[in-house]
Amino acid sequence: MNDVLKAINDRFSTRGYTEEKLTKEEIETLVKAGLQAPTAANKQEIHITVIEKGNPVLGEIEDTKNAGKTTPANFYYDAPVVMILSGDSNFYWSPVDAGIAVENMALAAEGLGLGSLIIGCIKDALRGEKKDYFAKALHYPEGYQYEIAIAFGHRATSKEPHTYDWDSHVTML
Repeated sequence: MNDVLKAINDRFSTRGYTEEKLTKEEIETLVKAGLQAPTAANKQEIHITVIEKGNPVLGEIEDTKNAGKTTPANFYYDAPVVMILSGDSNFYWSPVDAGIAVENMALAAEGLGLGSLIIGCIKDALRGEKKDYFAKALHYPEGYQYEIAIAFGHRATSKEPHTYDWDSHVTML
């Protein structure tokens, strides 16, 4: 099996990380993987904000996400790095482009021996009442909005990659 197919097969959502920090080279490799993703009309509109654990903005996002909930959850599982992908709010394909970029990044993480967790659960927090505040705090380009996020780190947990039922998910015409 080639390296790309192996990464696709082996990757799983990591929900537990060690305290080990990512190197500058690892972070740059992950960012480049996202930036190299194809985009509709080659617009290349996806912006990536890199946030290291301990940055107060992660706590603010967490507090906003959990406001009014009886069982708050840490959305990034204390990963050493979280990357927020934002896109042009006026470009129809930005959500798709961000999804393609984040999958590139998740596969790159697997190739580097790192864990990753694709994060959508903060959408309401980052697009809600505090949307403008978070856009400024996360340094989005003008007119951009949250699309998706991803956490990275060295795995402290493991699990089997998910299985699927070919017959119920695939139609061959």
